[in-house]
Amino acid sequence: MKKSLTALTLAACALVAPVASHAQTEIQWWHSMTGGLNDWVIDLANDFNSSQKEYKVIPTYKGTYDETMPAAVAAFRAGNAPHILQVFEVGTATMMAAKGAVVPVGKVLADAGYKFDPNAYIPAVVGYYTAPNGQMLSFPLNSSTTVFNYNKDLFRKAGLDPNKPPATWPEVVLAAAKLKASGVSCPFTTSWQGWTQLESFSTWHNTLFATQNNGFGGTSARLAVNSPLHVRHIENLSNMAKQGLFVYRGRGNKADAPFYSGECAMATASSSTYASIKKN
Repeated sequence: MKKSLTALTLAACALVAPVASHAQTEIQWWHSMTGGLNDWVIDLANDFNSSQKEYKVIPTYKGTYDETMPAAVAAFRAGNAPHILQVFEVGTATMMAAKGAVVPVGKVLADAGYKFDPNAYIPAVVGYYTAPNGQMLSFPLNSSTTVFNYNKDLFRKAGLDPNKPPATWPEVVLAAAKLKASGVSCPFTTSWQGWTQLESFSTWHNTLFATQNNGFGGTSARLAVNSPLHVRHIENLSNMAKQGLFVYRGRGNKADAPFYSGECAMATASSSTYASIKKN
């Protein structure tokens, strides 16, 4: 699963080394943003750097989410970890368990005398990145969410209302059938299957994705996706696949490209991917 959504920032334990008063302190920031979001990250760093002369933030693209975190772990073991690391949601538990490798952002801000108000963020986002003791573990730079995309041109061709996308899964099935009948080879697809079709699905239905309060209550948590609700949803997707209404295009974000190319008419994906393409 993603990760869209989406992403979080953790302060690495490698502290900035003391330097002479006349030199700038460089802050290494590793991230996974591409396209328009990469431009946004660079703009953030440039704006901060131009606002003062004491520090210089150096943003570096280190690959996809699941490439950046292992690279940072390897760098930490080698003694040259970045000072700030962007980690996707899936990596949250790994970072929480990495004793000595990270410093909670709440502590970093408090030690710097910065008054940070978590209430400035959406409660669900704050809750995801906050430990049971109330301490904020990471800074929610671009927390992703699942979005449903649809192609208005293909909807028109199929005789569907382009301004009225499906609002329920039964409506997705009906729309997919009409799209297929109009000649669309890929009526519906999805990226980040575990995230969009299990984790986000669970949240939408107010159902636990895992025991121990979705893992926040302890490390002994176990997935709870064998509930009648989850099983029925997967069975429905399976039936759609057998009818050619749902087309599996691969793991991760492999389904993004066929949607944006116009091959697939409907897709669930990450909001961060959509924002990146829209900005371009």
